[in-house]
Amino acid sequence: MNSKRPVNLDLRTIKLPLPAYTSILHRISGVILFVGIAFLLCALDSSLSSEEGFNSVKETMSHPFAKFITWGLLSALIYHFVAGVKHLLLDIDIADGKESGLLASKVTLAVSVLLILIAGVWVW
Repeated sequence: MNSKRPVNLDLRTIKLPLPAYTSILHRISGVILFVGIAFLLCALDSSLSSEEGFNSVKETMSHPFAKFITWGLLSALIYHFVAGVKHLLLDIDIADGKESGLLASKVTLAVSVLLILIAGVWVW
């Protein structure tokens, strides 16, 4: 048996590189989108059912909390899209090195933050 194998890893001391964090955020944003689409489909169904349903959804969406949720879903969509493009570029061997991957992660975060801020201005 290998006596050098790690025992009782302290996960708090393990530092992940930036591309790992961006990849984890990509997965988390995908889960948020998956859950959020259920609520958006319910709102779409209600708004298409009748004029009263449309007005009810319209009134609900004007509430600040609903706007915050909408902005959160838009943020998840934007980040998931931008990180997805990065992953597609990785699939064709663009920015798959250590330094270029770090740069691609920084660009992904910067573009995402910029687009998320623009989405926030658009929602409010």
